[in-house]
Amino acid sequence: MNIKPLEDRILVKPLEAGETKKGGIIIPDSAKEKPEEGKVIAIGTGKILENGTKKPLSVKKGDIVMFAKYSGNEITVDGDKHLIMREDDVLAIIEK
Repeated sequence: MNIKPLEDRILVKPLEAGETKKGGIIIPDSAKEKPEEGKVIAIGTGKILENGTKKPLSVKKGDIVMFAKYSGNEITVDGDKHLIMREDDVLAIIEK
């Protein structure tokens, strides 16, 4: 499936944290924290300003971003969970 976000929206694939064990206990998926980092898969064309011009997005395809825990709308693409969110929901770009 090919998804192209509109305007200032981005498509993010959440990065799963490694399986956490505390005291030898495996934490089930239902108790794990929601991921707060993800990889940008696709971006829109930019935000339309009040004067009618388009402002390009600061994030680009391939960036690793940090976002608030419950940001965006969850969708399934080719069996994988993704998030569609506005660029405003991105807190930071992680540079490694």
